[in-house]
Amino acid sequence: MIGQPLYRMNLLASERTTLEALIRQQTTPQHLAKRARIILLANGEAATNRAISDPLGVIQAEVTTWTKRWIERALDPLAERLADLPRSGRPDTITPEQWCQILALACEPPEQYGRPITHWTSRELAQEAIQQGIVPRLSAGHLRKVLKKRVAATPQPVLAQCQGR
Repeated sequence: MIGQPLYRMNLLASERTTLEALIRQQTTPQHLAKRARIILLANGEAATNRAISDPLGVIQAEVTTWTKRWIERALDPLAERLADLPRSGRPDTITPEQWCQILALACEPPEQYGRPITHWTSRELAQEAIQQGIVPRLSAGHLRKVLKKRVAATPQPVLAQCQGR
């Protein structure tokens, strides 16, 4: 049994075509493309976990994880079969609407709120969001991480409007 795949699969032609198209798209996130490659290489009788993992530069356990998940979720849409499972941990306590209010606050000059500074710091912004009742509590570090992600994903014209005041 050494070298045998733990989970064998036979892809439908439509699944194979969709996975190949997903890999070719330049906008596909790399983690999804890697998962699609694992599934394509696992198709058929001859594929072993080592034969799949070596060319892709992944560990054999990752091959097992994704081939097992592909088979277990056979009735789910293709995108869900390649997606991560929900993570454990505490759910978000700040709603998207509250984040929008905090982001809008970040675009306002601090002087408007009686702050003797010219630019928001994460500490000052978190304090102001709490003071205004937007959120009951918010750490400066968490706010900084969220803002960094949001700013990186925000189109430049929106940032320019916000920064230009």
